[in-house]
Amino acid sequence: MAYPDDLLSPSEHVVIHKHPHWKMLLVPVLVLLVAVGGGAYLAALVSGQTWSSIAWIALAAVVVVLVTWLTLAPVVRWRTTHFIVTSDRVMYRIGVFKRTGLDIPLGRINSVRFEHSLLDRLLGCGTLIIESASDEPLEFDDIPGVEKVHSMLYREINDNPEDDHQPEGRVIDGRA
Repeated sequence: MAYPDDLLSPSEHVVIHKHPHWKMLLVPVLVLLVAVGGGAYLAALVSGQTWSSIAWIALAAVVVVLVTWLTLAPVVRWRTTHFIVTSDRVMYRIGVFKRTGLDIPLGRINSVRFEHSLLDRLLGCGTLIIESASDEPLEFDDIPGVEKVHSMLYREINDNPEDDHQPEGRVIDGRA
């Protein structure tokens, strides 16, 4: 089973499964290019020196640390961040070593809205804001296709057959 299929109940199915928008990877890729290019340039500058082998080792160590910290870590964080809408709930999972999860049952969602700036509109992403029984609205940034996700989530909330079911003993229109 692929993630998140192993987290679902037997009658639950995935409607939407997304990672954050690729714009989160622009700065890490830029850092990769600058670090490798700058390291190669500096290595070429010291190549004629008697101490060049020590400088190359130091440059390589600095470039490896920069690339690992500022490129590899954000890429892994992006890849392990999941925004999932199922037939029963909204799931958000983030993290590699310290895993954090959030589940919101569809029946507890009061409203769903989205926001996106001009740049977000050009890139096709935005912020999804879900208001539920919690005190503060929950904001999920950099959701790709946020308008489509918004409408599908709204449709899933309103088409949920469990919402139409009234528990026994509940008074409706003065009748039990």
